[in-house]
Amino acid sequence: MLRLCMSLALLCAGPLVFGLAWPASDSISSSVDQVVQWNKILLTIVRTPGAQPATVHATHSFAILHGAIYDAVNAIDATHEPFLVRLEHVSPRASQEAAASSAAHEVLLALYPTFQSQLDAQLEQSLAQIPDGRDKTLGIDVGKAVAQATLIMRMDDGSAATPVPYVFGNAPGDYQPTPPNFPKQPAFTHWPRVEPFVLKRASQFRPGPPPALTSAEYTKVFNEVESLGIGNSPTATPEQVLIGQFWNGAIQNYWNEITQTVAQAHHLGTAQSARVFALLNLTLADEVIAFYDAKYTYNFWRPVTAIRAADTDGNPQTGADPNWLPRAVNTATDPSYPGAHATISAGGAFVLNALFGKRPFHLDVTSEVSPGVVRSFDSFAAVEKEASVSRVYAGQHFRSDEDAGERLGRAVADFVVDNLLKQVHGRDDRPEERDDY
Repeated sequence: MLRLCMSLALLCAGPLVFGLAWPASDSISSSVDQVVQWNKILLTIVRTPGAQPATVHATHSFAILHGAIYDAVNAIDATHEPFLVRLEHVSPRASQEAAASSAAHEVLLALYPTFQSQLDAQLEQSLAQIPDGRDKTLGIDVGKAVAQATLIMRMDDGSAATPVPYVFGNAPGDYQPTPPNFPKQPAFTHWPRVEPFVLKRASQFRPGPPPALTSAEYTKVFNEVESLGIGNSPTATPEQVLIGQFWNGAIQNYWNEITQTVAQAHHLGTAQSARVFALLNLTLADEVIAFYDAKYTYNFWRPVTAIRAADTDGNPQTGADPNWLPRAVNTATDPSYPGAHATISAGGAFVLNALFGKRPFHLDVTSEVSPGVVRSFDSFAAVEKEASVSRVYAGQHFRSDEDAGERLGRAVADFVVDNLLKQVHGRDDRPEERDDY
C-alpha cells in the first residue's frame, strides 16, 4: 500500500492560541484515561452481540480509531511523524485530551451509529474533565478534522465489500466445513483484498505452505492435536485444558486489555499512550489482512477434518477417528494455516517489547470466556507463547499453523515499528517521551 498523508490547514481566528498551561498532574493521569477509556468503549461495543458487522473484522475499527486519535494528538504534540493526516498551524497549547476524545467520538459515531446516545454521553463526560477555553475548543476542532479526514481516506478500502463466494475443495488437505456447526461459507473471504494500513500488500510476508501430509512434521503435529485437543482428552493435563479454554475469546481484545494495563502501569502521557495504541492496532489490523491472505491461498484443512479423514491422507502414521471433536467443540470458520491467535499474539508482543523493552515484570491477564480466572506472566513473550499453543490444546489448530503465524506476526510488526510514527529529529528532547518507554 502507498500511504498518503492528507495535509489540512486548521484555520483559527487570529494568531496561534497559547492559552493556560495544562496542569502537569492532569497531563499524565487524566490524559492516559482518555486514550484508554475510548479503547475500553470500543471493546464494549465489539463485545455487544450484533454490534460488530459480521463481514467487517473488528481490528479494522480499532486501527481507524487509534490512527485518528494518534494523528489528532500528534498534530498538537508534534514530536512524531503523522500516520494519515497532517494538520498545519495547530497551537501546541491545544488540549490533547479534547483532541483525543473528539476524534474518538467522531470515528466511533461513524462506525457504530446505533450507539450515538452512549457515545455522546461519553464525549460529554470526557470533555467535562477539561477546563473550558480556547485550548479545549481548538482540541475539539483538531479531533473532528482528523477523524473526518481519516474516515474519508479509509472509505473505499475494501472492508465494506461483499465476501467472495467460496468453493470448497474435496482433495485430502483441502479446507472443508467443520462439524458440528458445518458453516456454509467461511468467514472474511474478502479480507485479503482489503487495503492494508501500513503494509505494501497483503501478501508482503506470506509464509510458505503448510507441511506436506506425508511429512514427518505433519505426522508430529497431527498426532499432537489429536491427543491433546480432543474433548475429555486422557493425555492433556489440567493446566493444558485450562489454557485451551482461557484464550477462546477474540485474541485482539486480550492484547488491547494487556496494553491498557501496561500503559497505566507506566503512567504514560496522552501522546505516548496514543502512539502505543496506534502502533499496536495498526499492526493487528494488517496482520489480520495478511493471515487471511495466507489462509485463502493455502486453504488447509482444520484438525477436525484431518483427523476424521486421516485414512485418505496417504500417511500411514496418522490414524482416523470419525467421531473426533475438538475441546472447543465448534471450529473457527476459516482455513487452518496460519493460526490467527499466533499471528496476532506475536505482533502484540513484538510491538510492546519494542516500546517497553524486555525486562522481567509481572502481568496479570483476564479472559473473555473464563470469568474470575487470572493468568500471570513475566514477559510479553510468555503471553504470546501461551496464547499461541492454546489453539492446539483447544483442538483448533496444528502446531505448524501456530509456528507459521508467529513468524508472520513478527514480520508484520517489525515492518510497522520500523516504518511508522517515527520520532521527528530534534522535536522530542523530554526524557519521559522517549520511544523506549
